[in-house]
Amino acid sequence: MAIEYPRAYRSACLKITLGLLAIWFVVSFVGGILLRDWLDANLPSIGSAPFGFWIAQQGSIICFVLILISYAVLMNRLDNKHGYWEDK
Repeated sequence: MAIEYPRAYRSACLKITLGLLAIWFVVSFVGGILLRDWLDANLPSIGSAPFGFWIAQQGSIICFVLILISYAVLMNRLDNKHGYWEDK
């Protein structure tokens, strides 16, 4: 395993992590808490739940799972690009 650009790898890893954390913050805190009343009033309900309530209860959890899957895929690509892989 040859590591040619550890600084570039670290920088790309940090960008991926901070980007995904920003998405998680926006969906869970801004969408679920700060804009909940606005979302309830202006967007259609999902089932019998108002949209803001749904985002706070279910949407943030679904978003978190999608972020975990995205993180795994993006980090695997980054590892392969920079030469970090395990021999099977």
